[in-house]
Amino acid sequence: MIMKLDILAFGAHPDDVELGAAGTLAKHQALGYKTGIVDLTRGEMGTRGSREIRNAEASKAAEILNLTARENLDLRDGFIANDEESQIKVIQVLRKYQPDVILCNAPHDRHPDHGRASELVVRAAFLAGLRRIETFEDGEPQQPWRPRSIYHYIQFYDLEPNLIVDITGYMDQKMESVEAYSSQFYDPNSKEPQTLIAQKDFLDMIRFRAQNFGIHIGVEYGEPFIVERVPGVDDLTQIL
Repeated sequence: MIMKLDILAFGAHPDDVELGAAGTLAKHQALGYKTGIVDLTRGEMGTRGSREIRNAEASKAAEILNLTARENLDLRDGFIANDEESQIKVIQVLRKYQPDVILCNAPHDRHPDHGRASELVVRAAFLAGLRRIETFEDGEPQQPWRPRSIYHYIQFYDLEPNLIVDITGYMDQKMESVEAYSSQFYDPNSKEPQTLIAQKDFLDMIRFRAQNFGIHIGVEYGEPFIVERVPGVDDLTQIL
């Protein structure tokens, strides 16, 4: 069954999309577009929390963002591969949701899964448009589908963006969706090992970073993206 989405965001792990693009999804959902997230793995190799906790956290974040759909492809955390089996899984979900726009991980980042996930999604997005690649859902053949645009959200590394989305008015919603992953972030009562993102000031950094990118386009908050191809505009006066 096809559930047509306007924007579909992919993340190597639950919380990737929230950290990188939640404001963009929240804004477009509020504007009447249908949005969704596909997590490639359960984040089961994470130092803090557990597979079950991450599942519950992802469901809570989906509610906060009012997503139309969210699902998980159950690839192996830490070992994402751009192989045929993984490509077919991504192709199937692309043909199921038929998104016009894809958001996905940064092309290169501190966590190697992020770059591998990026390559996997970009490759599958092209292959999904080839009619000779046959895929099925519930026993029924799927139709070819190729998204119009792909944008990479920026994560840990300070990569140079090509595009910044104004998320003013949606920053609190973004932060609420991020904080849904409470097992991953600072908790003075936690007995689990310390990690980079569990440091006390990490969540403040997310907000400050969005403020910094907002300054670049003259707004309060912004989310940066790297484009897969150069975008075009119809009216130069409408660019922020």
